This record gives sequence, structure tokens and C-alpha cells, in this order.
Amino acid sequence: MTDPRKPNPARRSERSRRAILDAARELISELGYAKVSIESIAARAGVGKQTIYRWWPSKGAVIFDSFLALSEGEEGMRLPDTGDLEADLKTVMRATVAEFADPAFEAPIRALNMEIIGDPDLAALYRDKLARPVDEAKKARLRSGQQAGQLAADADLDLVLEVLYAPLHQRWLHRSGPLTQEYADALVETTLRAFSP
Repeated sequence: MTDPRKPNPARRSERSRRAILDAARELISELGYAKVSIESIAARAGVGKQTIYRWWPSKGAVIFDSFLALSEGEEGMRLPDTGDLEADLKTVMRATVAEFADPAFEAPIRALNMEIIGDPDLAALYRDKLARPVDEAKKARLRSGQQAGQLAADADLDLVLEVLYAPLHQRWLHRSGPLTQEYADALVETTLRAFSP
């Protein structure tokens, strides 16, 4: 039996991990990505720098995990499935456009993308922990649309996702036009026309 008066190292470690992730998110919002350092995260979280390096190899990895932590405890990602593929995709794309247009979300994600470009390890982490699971959830909804005859049965689902999302990412990346609900709807309509049964 453990002595209840002794501190539980697992609980202490989890508390430190949460404090680090919360501090990273707060600092990104306050200072912007470039000005945040491992030292500033450690100071805000009340831990030593070595504690952070024990769990994460780089600032980018800490920041990335701080965003992932927002969805901890949620069941696997699923897209809405009302039976109407077009309506469901419009709901998802409108939410995506709104998120990308929100300055509080946009600035840290833009900075994280810059880090991903120059850091192959962070890029792999991003693919494995976020991009792949999200794409699988999207493809599950597209498969349901195929089974309902709303999408061509032989459609390459990876290509469908690229046609749907690449223009949005391009517009966001280059700031080449407004991110509106109308734009989101147009992307869905164009994609579904291209891959109609």
C-alpha cells in the first residue's frame, strides 16, 4: 500500500505537463510564436527547462501538443452525418473557414506551419497525430456518401479531400482572398460536381 501522505509522482508529473501545455498556449496568444521560448514556457509553468526537454524535443513540439491537448478526452473525431453529404460538408467547411479567419487561431497555426516546413520531425508528428486521424474521419464521411450514391463509387477519396481543401489552404496561406461562408459553400459544390456519381 502507498502512504497517502507521500506525494504521488504520477499526479505531480501530470500537473506539470498540464501547466506546461497551458503556459505554451497562453504565451503564444500573448507574445506570438517567434517570441515564445522554452525558458518562458518553463517560467510560466513553474517548472525547470529540463522538465520540458524530458518530454519534448523542441519548442515546436510543445506548442503542437498544447493545441492537441485542447481535444484530449474527446472521442475520436467524426464529421456530421445527417444523410445529406453536401449539407454536412458545408457545415464542416464553414467551421474550417471561420477557424482560419479567426486571428486568435490563425496566428499560432500560421507560425506552427512555418516550423513544420523547417522541422521534419515536427512534420512527422503533425502527420501522425493530427493530419492522418482528421483525414481518416473525413474519408469515413465521404465513404458514407459513396454508399448513399451521393459521391461516385470509384472516387479517390484522398483526391476528393485535396480538391476540397487545397484551394482553402492556398487562399489562407497567401492571403489571396476572403475566407467566407460563400467561399466554403462554393468549394463543396465544385468538389461534389467533380466527383458526382
